[in-house]
Amino acid sequence: MVRARSDSPLLFEIVERPDFSFETKAMAEGLWPVAGMDEAGRGPLAGPVVAAAVVLDPANIPDGLDDSKRLSHLQREALFLKILGSALSVSLASVSAEAIDGSNILKASLEAMRRALVGLSVQPKLALADGRDVPPGLPCEGRALIKGDQRSQSIAAASIVAKVMRDRMMCGCGSHHAHYGFELHMGYATVRHRTAIEMHGPVARLHRASFAPFRLGGTEVQDEECLSGLD
Repeated sequence: MVRARSDSPLLFEIVERPDFSFETKAMAEGLWPVAGMDEAGRGPLAGPVVAAAVVLDPANIPDGLDDSKRLSHLQREALFLKILGSALSVSLASVSAEAIDGSNILKASLEAMRRALVGLSVQPKLALADGRDVPPGLPCEGRALIKGDQRSQSIAAASIVAKVMRDRMMCGCGSHHAHYGFELHMGYATVRHRTAIEMHGPVARLHRASFAPFRLGGTEVQDEECLSGLD
């Protein structure tokens, strides 16, 4: 007998939070250490794509780890410090706008994650990557987790580290290129950013010449993640 599906609305939204179950299962399989990998900055019109790799200490996991996009700026900054103070190893890597233009954003994002993993001071036996793809050339086994930053605490930690560090890089760009307001939009396609590009043109080696507004000679943005991660 097929049970009828209820048409009553939920009293509250059930929000999944990342946990350590993927890592615990890997440990039982003899795959430890486990590193989480994630990137920040796939969608912006300017700046590098930044990736982080994090090996958490199972006995000292910071409370509140989550997908960086679901956290406020202050929450990310606080967790960033907790991650750096408690993790067994943290590594960061980036791929420049020029390199993105020379390949494509997917390849650049995967390469940034690979570099971050290789830079860890602890050699992992398993790397968990956010998304659908495992970066090629990893020195260990890799597994891709769709929405991994909402499922794995290791990936969530990496997403926070990558986001905080990229935001800091873009704030530095803002101090050198005051017309563009990078410290406000982090390179994403806001109205202010598009207007600044129309008025002052793109910044060499900082704006991504292969992205739609520059390639088409206008300011329309076609990247589906163009506003991802902004508060």
